[in-house]
Amino acid sequence: MTTPPRRPLTLRDVSEASGVSEMTVSRVLRNKGDVSEATRARVQEAAKRLGYVPNKIAGALASSRVNLVAVVIPSLKNMVFPEVLSGISETLETTALQPVVGVTDYGQDKEEKVLFEMLSWRPAGVIVAGLEHSETAQAMLHNAGCPVVEIMDTDGEPIDCCVGISHRRAGRHMAEAIIAQGYRRVGFMGTKMPLDHRARKRFEGFTRALGKAGIEMADQEFYSGGSALAKGREMTAAMLGRTPDLDFLYYSNDMIGAGGLLYLLEKGIDIPGRVGLAGFNGVELLEGLPRRLATTDACRREIGQRAAQMVLARQLDATLASEVVELEPSLDPGDTLLRT
Repeated sequence: MTTPPRRPLTLRDVSEASGVSEMTVSRVLRNKGDVSEATRARVQEAAKRLGYVPNKIAGALASSRVNLVAVVIPSLKNMVFPEVLSGISETLETTALQPVVGVTDYGQDKEEKVLFEMLSWRPAGVIVAGLEHSETAQAMLHNAGCPVVEIMDTDGEPIDCCVGISHRRAGRHMAEAIIAQGYRRVGFMGTKMPLDHRARKRFEGFTRALGKAGIEMADQEFYSGGSALAKGREMTAAMLGRTPDLDFLYYSNDMIGAGGLLYLLEKGIDIPGRVGLAGFNGVELLEGLPRRLATTDACRREIGQRAAQMVLARQLDATLASEVVELEPSLDPGDTLLRT
């Protein structure tokens, strides 16, 4: 894979794309001076289409970059991304670079705003969660003029560098483990879908593997809220209430899976004999549960470390080719998945 162009866009690029002078472009983008609405709209449209981000570093520093690494993640409310941030921070702590974090709440519009603000300060690198972005965000990242590392997911085409796991493969592996233990009536519960593209991909890999074995998903439920124990209990109770013959429950993350586990234990249901269950992420916080939840470790800390290493490597040698690193997650059957 070749390294994409690194020249940041300039006022001249926007001027040529919009057909007005650089001075007029500057006035529009700084919201200064008397410019007609038609001209303003034409300049703004051209800037957005190109992915142009103004440079907030003034004067003699205008051609330089600050020692910041922009880290763009969807959430700080669950335990997944703080571990990624720990890996990034640990790797950068002995260097001149410092991470600065922006949160998108899984929204592409908000991601555009976060990227626009962060890139305007000309960071030394960008680490951004996921491979799915709006056209405007993609354009900004393509023209960032610094290393861009997309993290968490390798199921897609990266803009520059990428490190993560295949979520489709992770879903498939869990389905294969379930099938091998004789479970046949399977239900799925997921949060943040379809906004969480990685959870969606796991679901796709999971259901395809079940289908190849001649097993149809017996029940499924999706929730647009956060990952919470209470929601896991609520969803599990509702699903077993309407589909009582389910023998396995697969959750899109460990937090709602833990809620489901607590509900089943409260009801005295045999785990994993009568009902097996599994989550995703390998969250250490849940190690104190009465039973160890079956899960998949998503290599979160290592992803953060490798992403930061990619940025550092490009700081030392800007000619390095783009790199895609796919890590191999491990499936832990815990105490909630039968073992042969």
